[in-house]
Formats: sequence, C-alpha cells, structure tokens
Amino acid sequence: MTSERHPRRRVLGGMLAAGTGALGLGGALPSASAAGGRPAAGGAKPTVVLVHGVFADASGWYKTMAGLQDAGFPVIAAANPPPDSVRGDPQRTLAGDSAYVSSIVDTIPGPVILVGHSYGGEVITNAGRGHTNVKALVYVAAFAPDEGESALQLAEQFPGSQLPGALVTRPFPLPVDAPAGDPGLDGYIDPAKFREVFAGDLPRSETRLMAAAQRPGSVGGLAGRSGAPAWKSLPSWYVIPTADKVIPPAVQRFMAQRAGSRVVEVKGASHVVMMSRPAVVVRQILAAHLATR
Repeated sequence: MTSERHPRRRVLGGMLAAGTGALGLGGALPSASAAGGRPAAGGAKPTVVLVHGVFADASGWYKTMAGLQDAGFPVIAAANPPPDSVRGDPQRTLAGDSAYVSSIVDTIPGPVILVGHSYGGEVITNAGRGHTNVKALVYVAAFAPDEGESALQLAEQFPGSQLPGALVTRPFPLPVDAPAGDPGLDGYIDPAKFREVFAGDLPRSETRLMAAAQRPGSVGGLAGRSGAPAWKSLPSWYVIPTADKVIPPAVQRFMAQRAGSRVVEVKGASHVVMMSRPAVVVRQILAAHLATR
C-alpha cells in the first residue's frame, strides 16, 4: 500500500502537465464523440468505462471525465442501471446491472479499463469477467466483493459506516419476475444527513442538489450475492478516501489487499473522492493504463 504520494507520481505528473491542463478541476463536459467511446487516434489508449454507485449518477464523474478526455482517453460513463432494464431507474439487481455494463464492453473493439465507485465496484467486479479486452479494474471508494459476498455484508465487516443510521426507505412496486424474498424497498440517504455521511468535503450548495437528485438503491439489490470476481484474473487499482463514512476505510483496505490492488489513500477525502479529488482518481487510472498497455 502507498500513500497519496504514489511512486509513479513524477512520471504521471509529466504526462498530465503535457496534456491535461487543469486535470479534472474544470474544463468542458464530455463531447458527444468521447462519451460514445470512439477510439482515440491510432487506438493507443483504452476506453475508460466509468460506473457510478447508489445515491449518485454519472454526473459524479464529470471532473474525472474532463481529466481523462484532456489526456486523450475515450470515456463512457455508463448508466447504472439502464433506464429500461428492470421496469424503472433505481438499481434493482446486481446481476442485471452487471449484465448491462458487460453488454457495453461487448460493443468496444479496443482495450477497456473498468472504473467503479461504491456499488459500481460490485458491478465491474462481475461485468469484467469473460472479456479479453478488459485490461484493468480501478476501484474508487468501492466494493470489491469475492464470490458469494454482498455490499450489505461487506459494509458491516468493520465498524465505521454511518450509512445505516442515515437511510430512509420507500416501497416500490415489485416486477413480476423479482427475486423471491425481495422486500421491494428503495434506500435513500436522509437529505438532512446527506452531506455529513456522503460528501462532507463538498460545498453545501452542491450537496443540497445532490441530496435532492439522488438515485436510490434497492435493499434487495444491495443484498445480492456477487459472482466469481474479475479481480482474481485482472490487475486492479484502488483509491481509498480516509474520511469515507459510507464504506469504512478498513473495509476498503481489506478488499484491496485481498485483490492485490495497487492502493493510493487520500487523506481527509469523503466517499465522493472522484468529485472532491478528481486528479488523484485520474492518476490511478493512468497508472493502470501505463502498467497494462
């Protein structure tokens, strides 16, 4: 494990200085061509597929996308889940979400780096299986389950998560093919507790909007058991925010060590480290690219 001062920092810093400008701290939003995953000139760079988690959406990746696009990477921020996947938008099943992201990878002719935040880490752990073009996995404050594990199980493995005391639930109509035992409940973070638990290092003006727009996760979906993990056959990188109050850093360290991930810890960063410290996330993705190209 390393600190935020990653041993490759000087090499990556040179790349970034040459090509990224502000590096994810501003810049234009994704262009239509880059968002569509069009290969970079010469096919030299992989397509980076970013997968968001629960209580968030793809907009959380904007600053990361800007840094990657400035560095010449094609980027796709996948919808998780797809709008029509399970008769509604909120995350419903790990298997369904993983199958959809896997189908996106199927359409990409060149190399791919999969990046997952929070629950999105579970998705890339499953979606990365069986694809010869997936070169690396990058976990950003994310779950990296082993076979048979669930997000709910892992979150409770070490103390420190403030999420259980901040959740509110709302029932939703179950589809006819819902798994047996699914309670039909969506979980949200109480808006009054959203900033403290989810995004304590972002301005209140921003977290108020995030709390109002949050996408829920189904209790049944978060209890879903993961399949054989792609990290057993693919190299992985990890970004651990030390002030994460959703997935305790101790849980993330356990998962990263088990997966053999190259780790960077970001002191004082919240669960949404890709929004508050996007440059660190971009550096880890670039490190994955340099090690696997």
